[in-house]
Amino acid sequence: MLLSRVLEEKLGSLYRAGGRIVGGVYLGKGQEAFSAALGIQLRKGRDIYGPLIRDQAGRIAFGESLLDAVRTYLGAVTGPMRGRDGNIHRGRPKEGLMAMISHLGSLVSVVAGGLFARRLAGTLHDSVGATSIGDGGTSTGAFHEGLNMAAVEKLPLVISVANNQYAYSTPNCRQYACVDLVDRAKGYGVQGVAVDATDLGQCLEAFDAAVKRARNGEGPQMVVGHLLRLSGHGEHDDASYIPETARKGPSSVDCLPAAERRIIDEGWMNENELKDLFTEARGKVDQAVAKVSKEATPDPFKEKWQALSSEELAEGHHEA
Repeated sequence: MLLSRVLEEKLGSLYRAGGRIVGGVYLGKGQEAFSAALGIQLRKGRDIYGPLIRDQAGRIAFGESLLDAVRTYLGAVTGPMRGRDGNIHRGRPKEGLMAMISHLGSLVSVVAGGLFARRLAGTLHDSVGATSIGDGGTSTGAFHEGLNMAAVEKLPLVISVANNQYAYSTPNCRQYACVDLVDRAKGYGVQGVAVDATDLGQCLEAFDAAVKRARNGEGPQMVVGHLLRLSGHGEHDDASYIPETARKGPSSVDCLPAAERRIIDEGWMNENELKDLFTEARGKVDQAVAKVSKEATPDPFKEKWQALSSEELAEGHHEA
């Protein structure tokens, strides 16, 4: 959570500085607990994870390196996308980390398809697939089709639904009529739970149980987290449409300082030790940015612009 917050603050400053980052920057501020709590339950290389735009904490928990993230944002040829694709669309499918798809809901189908393919190949074993979606994305056709297929096939799929109360600028009351998004789980025949996504403890317990149920053959699981996006939809958005009442409501709690307070209250660490963690995180991020800043971006006259999935490039892909 801490490393994600520090990294994204750096990326936000690079974006605002102009010229360093091409494309948008979407911060997960306030969503780190919900995201990391899922990513940390998964096993890189064995499970499948399809993160969304505000899942930097989950990516780090799953095992994505800082260099992969920074190289993609700065467009370096050494990154997983070789500087060819949008910075949030990065991934390493061979390691189970799916590249994000901007068409919301599509990753549900991709992760479910990956699990079904493993079943057909006889390699599913105790693998679990997980992906994220926002409150707005649950209204898409792709979400319905993917979850329905996963439920019918009883695939070990875990879906985290981050209900941050706004689909860009559209509030919940204009998105769905059910009392809580977790009620939708019943309609698909899957188990669903709702948590306060600002509470790291609740998030860890919910995802630990959901992943275990999925791994044990109990079919798809849905975890709905209630929170408030603490920044704009992206760094280009000032979120002026969010009323002051929402900004002061219970869902507006920042999960990171809340987790720090509990850590101190429980006696697991003291304030100085937490400060040392922040200092260490800043050092790692600064080191990664400094290294990548010296690396080349694609040369349009020398690059072979075939898809990265082609056989020629897949075999010769640079591994940093």
